[in-house]
Amino acid sequence: MEDDVTLDADQLLARARLLELLDRHARPVKRHRGIYLHGRPGRGKTMLMDDFFSHVASNRKRRFHFHNFFAQLHTAAHESGSIDKAIDNLLGHAELVCFDEFHVHDIGDAMLIARTLDALLARRVLLVVTSNYPPDQLLPNPLFHDRFLPTIARIRAHLDIVSVDGPFDYRARAAHRGTGFASGSYRIDDVRDVGTAQVVIAGSREIHASAVDDAAVTFDFAALCGSATAASDYVELARRFHRWTLCDVPPLRAVPPDWAMRFVNLVDVLYDADLVLTLAARTALSDLVADVPAVPDLARTASRLSELRPPESAVVR
Repeated sequence: MEDDVTLDADQLLARARLLELLDRHARPVKRHRGIYLHGRPGRGKTMLMDDFFSHVASNRKRRFHFHNFFAQLHTAAHESGSIDKAIDNLLGHAELVCFDEFHVHDIGDAMLIARTLDALLARRVLLVVTSNYPPDQLLPNPLFHDRFLPTIARIRAHLDIVSVDGPFDYRARAAHRGTGFASGSYRIDDVRDVGTAQVVIAGSREIHASAVDDAAVTFDFAALCGSATAASDYVELARRFHRWTLCDVPPLRAVPPDWAMRFVNLVDVLYDADLVLTLAARTALSDLVADVPAVPDLARTASRLSELRPPESAVVR
């Protein structure tokens, strides 16, 4: 796994705890408690989990991003007619399951998460989770939080809670890579182009794209995030298009919260798939995400967008 000199104190502790899950042959230890890594965005949780996952000597391991898992779960449930069968189909004979970006904001998702966790724990599957939230802050809406307390109790009963919350957002400090998501760019561009060139289909939805060219797609922010799209739609589109451009992104405080939440979900999906993103915004990143009320996970979005190449000039025309 990663060399000690590259890791901060929290990361070193988390790595040591992850290594305790494996025997001397790098196989998962039977009936061991899982681990729940939590902390602010950019502190290295996903890096630690993925590094651990890559070193596990088993073909019975599964790694899911949260949005991707639920997209697959809904598809499998529709095909089988049963949530329980869908969970069985997704998990297979897994002895280790890793979930990245575990979060709960919606009561409907909360019930599915509870059933999924019950299935995992009943099978005694070893579970590793990353999250920006400690368990007690999951489903924070006071109208529904009490209904999720039994699931939080199960998480605490079966997983060790480990904080990975060092002093730095490492994404903001990293050199911009030449491949994948971070090879994209963040442009400040005040050009408005609301024309549509083609309709793309995701599930049963028609979404207006500004341009489609083989594996590349361009969307206007309002057309994509201002319509009734879901994270599962972005997962499906991410399988078809590997280069993305999102145009005319306004300060998020100027749009309805559901538009901003879709933007958060879109960036999550593209980041996890490591796809190239060019984002053309009306303002700098710091202003794009400033003063936005009632939109969870926006700090994670800002952290991820900080990996994009910054604008070379204030305005591109």
